[in-house]
Amino acid sequence: MGFEKREIVLIVGVLFLMIGMLPFIAPVYAVVIAAAIYFGMRVFVGRRRKQIQKAMGEGMCAVCGQRIVNNKCPHCDAEKQT
Repeated sequence: MGFEKREIVLIVGVLFLMIGMLPFIAPVYAVVIAAAIYFGMRVFVGRRRKQIQKAMGEGMCAVCGQRIVNNKCPHCDAEKQT
């Protein structure tokens, strides 16, 4: 998982959450909770991205939106053959 621009938004959001928790709980707990949320979000997004890439396969057909298999669209190529 590489660093991306939107990760800055996540860092800033978690930082503001941590600052908001400081008056109510000990600073150590606020830092631990913020770190857990940050790494939890990174793991969740990474797994979701892999799941989407696995579902996409080689890509999507621009005409019908079907999943491409063996560099061919099963739906469009079947119509061309008939």
